[in-house]
Amino acid sequence: MTTSIFEKSKPGRENANLPQLDNFSKDNNYYIPQNYLRQDQPKLPELSELDLVRHFTHLASRNFSIDSGFYPLGSCTMKYNPKINEQVARIEGLCKLHPMQPQNQVQGALEIMYILGEYLKEISGFYAITLQPAAGAHGELTGLLMIKKYFEKQGDTKRNIVLVPDTAHGTNPATASMCGYEVVELKSNDRGQVDLESLKKNLSGNVAAIMLTNPNTLGIFEEKILEISSLVHQAGGLLYYDGANLNAIMGMARPGDMGFDVCHLNLHKTFSTPHGGGGPGAGAVCCNRKLESFLPIPILSKDKENNYFWNYNKQDSIGKVKGYYGNFGMFVRALAYIMA
Repeated sequence: MTTSIFEKSKPGRENANLPQLDNFSKDNNYYIPQNYLRQDQPKLPELSELDLVRHFTHLASRNFSIDSGFYPLGSCTMKYNPKINEQVARIEGLCKLHPMQPQNQVQGALEIMYILGEYLKEISGFYAITLQPAAGAHGELTGLLMIKKYFEKQGDTKRNIVLVPDTAHGTNPATASMCGYEVVELKSNDRGQVDLESLKKNLSGNVAAIMLTNPNTLGIFEEKILEISSLVHQAGGLLYYDGANLNAIMGMARPGDMGFDVCHLNLHKTFSTPHGGGGPGAGAVCCNRKLESFLPIPILSKDKENNYFWNYNKQDSIGKVKGYYGNFGMFVRALAYIMA
């Protein structure tokens, strides 16, 4: 059992000496109302600087982290993030840009985003992309809103069900519910994969999509993914890929080749951007040609003179899902990781 910092406290030990205030002439009541003043001294631990540093360094050494090993949690694979990518993201010409600067002043930044998008499309096997979503679950929301808009455009408004395996990432049913869908759970078979009989039983003309992570949250690859894709598409539904475990298959298999229609990629899990601590994150969304017109606006495009610009001319778009264009610092880190 680790001794708490309060148990290590020794009265009279100090780690900081603050200078006296020369011109502090009025009493505390002048600056702070009496009812807000503390009546007793706070019971803070008293330790030397050395004891303080050693205490928290010891606690840090007991944690498992991406710097000490691969993090194979099925719903959230993480790995080491090269520290040089943090330095690249802090280059003054990148970190001090403002999203309201004219496009002709930020062509370099737009090129970074465009090239990153091209790489992510190739890695995932999809036709189009947006970098706008702020994180993975936000990417899910974006993808399902696109699916919803797709069926509305088709006039197929009866599709109100999203199929979610019992091994799904926890955000999947939550996202589907937020989009107004009824969530139907699919059972796993004895191999920890989607039970095809359960899938066939629940497929109907009311199913809009199935949400899958592959490998799934148990860390098991869905061996029947092509058959699952065929069954869902035959029923008129679409396939959503949760990119939580892309680490496991990146460079060996692509969601687009498995038959998925849309996916989100967690840049903070797979492409060396910060993970945890409240963000910022990035949840790029890739899709096939069928869903391309429903991507959030604006879409980053390139004209014949190789100038980059924001294209708002997308009549079927679900609209914006975030202020401005996404978390740019994450894009710098991700591109540095891919190109290294």
